[in-house]
Amino acid sequence: MKTMRLFLCLLLALLLNACAGSQLRGTGDLGLVIERASGHVTLVNTSARQPYARIEGLGDLSHASAVYSRDGRYAFIFGRDGGLTKIDLLEAKIVKRVIQSGNAIGGSISQDGRIVVAQNYAPGGIKAFDAETLELLSEVPAEYAPGKFSKVVGLADVPGNKFAYALFEGGEIWVTDFSNPRQPTTQRYPAGKQPYDGLVTPDGRYFLAGLFGEDGIAMLDLWQPEKGARKILENYGRGEEKLPVFKMPHLRGWSVAQGKAYLPAIGRHEVLVVDVATWKEVGRIPVRGQPVFVMARPDGRQVWVNFAFPDNGKMDVIDTLAGKVVHAFEPGKGILHMEFAPRGENVWLSARDDNKVLIYNTMNFSQQGEIAADSPSGIFFTTRAARIGF
Repeated sequence: MKTMRLFLCLLLALLLNACAGSQLRGTGDLGLVIERASGHVTLVNTSARQPYARIEGLGDLSHASAVYSRDGRYAFIFGRDGGLTKIDLLEAKIVKRVIQSGNAIGGSISQDGRIVVAQNYAPGGIKAFDAETLELLSEVPAEYAPGKFSKVVGLADVPGNKFAYALFEGGEIWVTDFSNPRQPTTQRYPAGKQPYDGLVTPDGRYFLAGLFGEDGIAMLDLWQPEKGARKILENYGRGEEKLPVFKMPHLRGWSVAQGKAYLPAIGRHEVLVVDVATWKEVGRIPVRGQPVFVMARPDGRQVWVNFAFPDNGKMDVIDTLAGKVVHAFEPGKGILHMEFAPRGENVWLSARDDNKVLIYNTMNFSQQGEIAADSPSGIFFTTRAARIGF
């Protein structure tokens, strides 16, 4: 009896030592930084504002993005080389990696978290994978005319395990229903010339696709899709010569505050202000370059704007109450992306050409820290797991 008791005590001591030796983390505190030049990602803690691990072997990350499982533990990273990589943020390792196409630029995850969908340039179309195993479930080729395939852009998850996306060459918005993931069904809607990116509103009702081939944005009401897509903001550049476009703006990460949306104007040094009740333009805010990302602090009071070359070292901060830029600075070289802390007290900026991620206080604009990274680009925090379209 004494021997058994001694054995149990020793076993308990070993278990306690093992628990003490492993660091526990809550997934809501985590995120990752894409290192585009080296095929690495750096895992970060958003409260400590520090890295805690670095993972290699993710291939071409020159235009990579990430989405998260519902619990925030797993990240799914979509690489430019068609690689789809599942990462465990708690164990800091690759769970599985597959090459699913020749050229890909992003993806999304379904409302129920069971399906991961990649959008592809080559071959054009989307592919659906089991989020647990990365088994290929089905694919939808973007064949918009007999024998003609389009690049897919702007893929976003929408309610009902559906995905909305745009076809660049096809000039259409497609909505694919994966309720039966092995037999998806797709509806098609004419959108306009060369949709280049897309977003879904935070309530999941509207899908918007920016148009490169003409002024305006195509908008589909997902509650009433039978009405088809209609064009909004079609006059913002009418009769004026566009500037050369050095980098396509991104609609993802759009900003809504006080009933207004803030969107980048393609080929212009302006941010468009739109009344979301009527979807009509109600203002324009001059900025110091061609906007790429126009992103709101979580409370909506501020909108941060970065720019295409040659102004990609600059940042402008718009106060949505004042309706104008209230802070302009140059934090680093090649500012590619930004991500706000979950409650917005700081913002993380990737300075690609300085090989740093810079962290700024959003109230007084002071720098709070920096993290070394090899040509950083996308920054993605696990709070995206609970947001529609992210």
